[in-house]
Amino acid sequence: MKVSIITATFNSERYLEDCIQSVKKQTHQNIEHIVVDGKSTDATLSIIHKHRNHLAKWISETDRGIYDAINKGIQMATGDIIGVLNSDDMLDAPDVIEKIVQAFEDAKVDAIYGDLDYVAADDTSKIIRIWKGKPYNRHLFHYGWMPAHPTFYIRRSLTEQFGLYENHYFTAADYEFMARYLYKNKISARYLPMLIVKMRMGGESNKNLRQRLRANRRDYLAMKVNNIPFAFFVSILKPLIKLHQFTRNSRSR
Repeated sequence: MKVSIITATFNSERYLEDCIQSVKKQTHQNIEHIVVDGKSTDATLSIIHKHRNHLAKWISETDRGIYDAINKGIQMATGDIIGVLNSDDMLDAPDVIEKIVQAFEDAKVDAIYGDLDYVAADDTSKIIRIWKGKPYNRHLFHYGWMPAHPTFYIRRSLTEQFGLYENHYFTAADYEFMARYLYKNKISARYLPMLIVKMRMGGESNKNLRQRLRANRRDYLAMKVNNIPFAFFVSILKPLIKLHQFTRNSRSR
């Protein structure tokens, strides 16, 4: 089973090397790593050139943001399975993709997701927040739940049926994408109880109160368009149910 991993970059010189190395170390042999760069002006392109023999495909051209870049990557992909790995994130262990593929083969489902650790930007051994998943139940969307997007892998054929990321939702585009697939179109999914990604802290939607309120408005619109009931109340609940993720003991070590 071939897996396409898409990484969008823009002036990503600081952490891109770690991202690429985490893919290079995977034990699963059939991986297509695609990098879509937004015309970086720092050393990002030098890092891409350094690893060009490992990368299946890469481009560097202007885009309309990260989700536009991811859409370009999906259109370039040829794998059976598609996942997204942000340029400052890392796959947790060398056997992550191998276990994801095994889960797809065993469960015969459309999507797989798992656990995520938010780590300090300059010390990835320091865990700030734990996103612990749970067994899939479509009705969890009624309470503001969503899978951790960087752990979300789907069958590529579904993108031809249900579409790509909607860029106009900005930071809520990942939520809208998963709600459209999992809730509105009822694809099948399985939770894989393992750490898949280490994600460095610093997300755009959580930098300050104004951006959090703006993100909530976009979450609300994404809920409305995907027919999630009581969207206004659920959009308020969505960030609140994540507060427990800051408790260190939410996953045993």
